[in-house]
Amino acid sequence: MIRVTRLDGTELYLNAEFIQSVESTPDTHVVLMNGHSYIVKEPDVEIVDRVMEYRHTAYGGGSGVKPPLKLLNDEKTG
Repeated sequence: MIRVTRLDGTELYLNAEFIQSVESTPDTHVVLMNGHSYIVKEPDVEIVDRVMEYRHTAYGGGSGVKPPLKLLNDEKTG
């Protein structure tokens, strides 16, 4: 689970395993696999970082197992 902040300042936890997409337009929209959508204060990059941190922790941290998430076509990493 990752914590995010709604535009009204309230916080909620989202299951990182069910996030389908994250988009900034300019508000950040997080869409889950069940179709529920949330608009949050955190920028899209921060949401992705939190998901990757969650997966790193959940799937083996320092055990050499890579988290099952890879960003493709990320302009910042080439």
